[in-house]
Amino acid sequence: MHVKFILPALTEAKSPLFRPIKYSLFPPLGLATLAGYLPDGWEATLEDDHVEVLHLDDAPDIVAIEVYITSARRAYALADHYRARGAFVCLGGLHVTSLPDEAAAHADAIFLGPGEDIWPQFLKDFQAGKPQPRYASVSRTLEGMPPIRRDLIKRQLYLVPNSIVVSRGCPHHCDFCYKDAFFAGGKHFYTQAVDEALAEIERLPGKHLYFLDDHLFGNVRFANALFEGMRGMGRVWQAAGTVQAILRPGLIEKAAEVGLRSLFVGFETLSQENLAEQHKGQNLGRDYNAAIKKLRDCGVMANGSFVFGMDGDGPDVFERTVDWAVSQGIETATFHILTPYPGTALYKRMQAEGRLLHSDWDRYDTRHTVFQPHGMTPQQLEDGYWRAYREFYSWRNLFAGASVKETLPDRLRHLAYAGGWKKFEPLWDTLIRLKRVTGMLPALEQVLTSFGARQKAEPAPHAPPKQRLQHLPLISDPESL
Repeated sequence: MHVKFILPALTEAKSPLFRPIKYSLFPPLGLATLAGYLPDGWEATLEDDHVEVLHLDDAPDIVAIEVYITSARRAYALADHYRARGAFVCLGGLHVTSLPDEAAAHADAIFLGPGEDIWPQFLKDFQAGKPQPRYASVSRTLEGMPPIRRDLIKRQLYLVPNSIVVSRGCPHHCDFCYKDAFFAGGKHFYTQAVDEALAEIERLPGKHLYFLDDHLFGNVRFANALFEGMRGMGRVWQAAGTVQAILRPGLIEKAAEVGLRSLFVGFETLSQENLAEQHKGQNLGRDYNAAIKKLRDCGVMANGSFVFGMDGDGPDVFERTVDWAVSQGIETATFHILTPYPGTALYKRMQAEGRLLHSDWDRYDTRHTVFQPHGMTPQQLEDGYWRAYREFYSWRNLFAGASVKETLPDRLRHLAYAGGWKKFEPLWDTLIRLKRVTGMLPALEQVLTSFGARQKAEPAPHAPPKQRLQHLPLISDPESL
């Protein structure tokens, strides 16, 4: 029995002119996880359309395709192709869960929600000759999950082959987030057993890790235990977290001690009204400046995420956001146009208000305006988005951001990381085409390692307890456990 796993690509990732590095960062870990459940003796292959040419003249028995909204058109074409060749086609992922009837027209079986319980059930049903047309996840647990089939991953094609996920979902419920619909009908956030997570880390070669969890710090007890277990491993790693998690006393400090060097932080907006509108309570009333300073004091870079187009945004939001990010010395910034994904509270609200412009899923990519904004025209929103990227990554602002840092080595590291990420995209494109992206991993490790050097060399002076407490951030509603 041969099972083929496919991650379809966006058109941009297959461009003959230019291929952005973001599509060559991480291997398709979710599909490699599902492959771990296959019965002994079954053959498996995994192909990532972003980084390789798909082989479409084969004859697998089962084809499993992961579908995101902006790859839906490509995914459905692949599904139709393999069904015509006699394969049993399975479709799952965020988009399938949001629009199951649309996906069902192109599949023999669809999978709604995470697959740890429903994929093994499908395999049993298939072996018994009774596969069902629809599987919906209800039982949510990562206990006893088999090892990820990393042997199927072509490591040389990715800058960050050592990606890992030790939890599922997020404890927060932002209106624009796709994940609420995906995890409907069961737990929205759950973790691996700490020992199993540590064992998976031990399996990974080299030094660098990237935790792809939506919120690695979402369960504080789990995070603290994980970081304790990572002591002595000598890893350098990157992850995602919230402003709330950064400001929690002791948590980021412990993460930094065991190798955290870069954190993706969803600031999203500088407006308290916008945060309230989108139900992003984990950011409300919290001091962004203090969060950035704390990361810097711990030797951790910040990759700030910002969303444009909320109802409180006017044409001035782009310049204000960029100016703030530069003034804080944020190393990298990721900008997005607010996008109402199907299944989200935002989509339902926009639909009820008649503000959706179309349902061309190819353009629901956070780079196009697909709804009618309140404070500006759709074109103003798109133009401002692109202008924000140009301005933040201009050499003028890269040097301005670097100048915020206190020492020359810190400034050089800022320029090396931020400049290397955006100013040398033609080099990344060449490496992608030559299939040599992984060759840049040692340079990434070196830059990340150096970010923690100052913290180790210059420990904070010991102050009397009363004095230290004056500098601790106040948290009125600690993060849920």
